[in-house]
Amino acid sequence: MPNQCDIGLIGLAVMGENLALNIESRGFSIAVYNRTVSKVDDLLAGRAKGKNFVGCHSLEELVASLAAPRKVMLMVKAGPAVDEFIEKLIPLLEPGDVIIDGGNTHFSETERRTKYVESKGLLYVGTGVSGGEEGALKGPSMMPGGSEKAWPLVKPIFQAIAAKVGPGGDVPCCEWVGPRGAGHYVKMVHNGIEYGDMQLICEAYWMLKNAAGLTNDELYDVFQQWYEGELNSYLIEITRDIFSVRDDLSDGYLVDMILDTAGAKGTGKWMSQLALDLGVPSTLVTEAVYARCLSAMKDARVRASKVLKGPTAKFRGDRVKFIEQVRQSLYASKICSYAQGYVQIQAAAKEHDWPLKFGEIAMLWRGGCIIRAVFLERIKEAFDAKKPPENLLLAPYFKKAVRKAQTAWRNVVTTAVRLGIPVPALSSALAYYDGYRSERLPANLLQAQRDYFGAHTYNRVDREGVFHSDWLRLRKEP
Repeated sequence: MPNQCDIGLIGLAVMGENLALNIESRGFSIAVYNRTVSKVDDLLAGRAKGKNFVGCHSLEELVASLAAPRKVMLMVKAGPAVDEFIEKLIPLLEPGDVIIDGGNTHFSETERRTKYVESKGLLYVGTGVSGGEEGALKGPSMMPGGSEKAWPLVKPIFQAIAAKVGPGGDVPCCEWVGPRGAGHYVKMVHNGIEYGDMQLICEAYWMLKNAAGLTNDELYDVFQQWYEGELNSYLIEITRDIFSVRDDLSDGYLVDMILDTAGAKGTGKWMSQLALDLGVPSTLVTEAVYARCLSAMKDARVRASKVLKGPTAKFRGDRVKFIEQVRQSLYASKICSYAQGYVQIQAAAKEHDWPLKFGEIAMLWRGGCIIRAVFLERIKEAFDAKKPPENLLLAPYFKKAVRKAQTAWRNVVTTAVRLGIPVPALSSALAYYDGYRSERLPANLLQAQRDYFGAHTYNRVDREGVFHSDWLRLRKEP
């Protein structure tokens, strides 16, 4: 039916198809298009049969089927494909119509596209969509940014399809993030925190398995207990479930038959690169990315394992006590991961002039997304305080939690070093905490070195100004 559909969607891969079904299930009519038009026909003959869908075989047909102001959502691979569709859509749309990019796009591209599309009299939204295939179908976390005038136009649809939380289960995990690329930046940090969380959980698992000697059945019980406490989260829940799945192709458990080489799609790397650009220490995501890189060097690691030797000691101690220490170290490290993520978001907001609401961002992650956790309520509380912290580690709740976990945390990292078990994220988190709480760091020597070999100058602790010394002249002769 022409000029009647509430929204159009381009791109019917799994995420796009599921999102389209989600939109229709909330009472909206939707027009869909895919470059391979057979996918449109297959959808309408299959999962969308009898539903409020309009299948289109051209962009012209898609645009003609939409009610004004038109809203067209792109669920295509990030990169040139997005620009190609924008160029094709602009001549077909009218002033005030909205183009939406729901892919995993680098924020700088959304900054550029927002300005460009607005220059053509149209509105642009770049929205992070988190939750994977299931979230797209049942309710994702959504982080929209771009042209602020577009928000009232897309808000009813976005908030209807988003995951719902709260006492009444009616608070949508979707709210306007900020201008231009802010939404995609926040989604990127979400993904970076996800990288860190996953690596931390993997290291906790590895310590419990290889140090404490837990079986998969015991690991299931431990993660169930953790899920019932302050570590309650989606990632802890699915990790628990993984330990219960037996392999249908051999004896034993499926997790033990999976090759230990991890993949990545790049958003964690983006966060690490942008942290370096901003000069903020997002060490957890960086270590998590490097851990995946090292895991991918499987053949080299197999060869090295036959040559390079390390400790042969075994864990000797109270297993129950050690399990609790691992839990505490995981929780403290998780706090550091989120603290780093928020420091980066705060720095980016200042750099790009984004008026972000930091507490509200945590609320977007309470449901639908991969890092959803009860823990996020505490972040909202911290930023709602009369004097929000410059770092989450300084907020009363988190400061107390890390203080309580500190002894256990240090023991777990020490035990890992003694036994030769790699824990790059757990140890990096502890190093960040110790560095952040240190009034003095050895950077005074670093600055002396830089001034010695490159005349880079230095500041003094006892007087104002910039100084340079003739180190060769002043040095003490041996």
